[in-house]
Amino acid sequence: MYTQERTATANLVVGGPVAVNSYDNAIVAALVENRPVMLVHAFNGGYLRPVELKAESHDKGVKLATALDPATKDAQGHLWHLTPAGFFGQRPLYFIESAAGQVAPPPAPAATATAAVADGGRGDDGAPKPQRRRIAVHQDAPKSTADTVQVGLPDKVGDKWRGKNGAIEDTQLWVVTVTPWGGITFVPITHPDAILGFKDHAVTADSEVRLTYNWGGDFTGTVINTFYPRLPNEWNVPYHHVFT
Repeated sequence: MYTQERTATANLVVGGPVAVNSYDNAIVAALVENRPVMLVHAFNGGYLRPVELKAESHDKGVKLATALDPATKDAQGHLWHLTPAGFFGQRPLYFIESAAGQVAPPPAPAATATAAVADGGRGDDGAPKPQRRRIAVHQDAPKSTADTVQVGLPDKVGDKWRGKNGAIEDTQLWVVTVTPWGGITFVPITHPDAILGFKDHAVTADSEVRLTYNWGGDFTGTVINTFYPRLPNEWNVPYHHVFT
């Protein structure tokens, strides 16, 4: 379902050669405005959510849920922030951060440079940035049992989910690429031949999120590993019709 009205991906700070439907406000909101969105899977309409919603959990993974229960909704377990995090060559990088368990930093005693560093930095409005758990990949993924992911703060996830060479964030950095179908695919910078997928390639309720080899050989991935960012009020809209 495409229209003739397009906008270049360069205007959306998204790497890749394909254009995006200009009416897809959710992609723009996720990547530019940093608004929380649901990540809805192209195949069965399920959405990503952390296995554990509590803020103190840092060693659990992510799963695909097909029903939005009240507890998950109340905890914002269905919402994610795609937070800008620098560049990989000319490709923008992002953190995939859960809105569940988000913790506001304590107020600094004084507005000093030291306090600003201690609270993790400040946004454009001057307010301290909240602490959000990020999806991290295993250093040895996607080999055997090392293909899992964890949701946690950079200094709280397991050792093999921390970055090498002292850069704790590199296992939590992703290339976000728009697919020809108007969805997005996630590629970890530590494993550029892999994309975010599911255990045994099974896209079913409660499927465990894994890194899977990108047999397509490019950054667009495949239909089965495509997600559609949806604003919270759009979560129940089916998207399989885009392929008809």
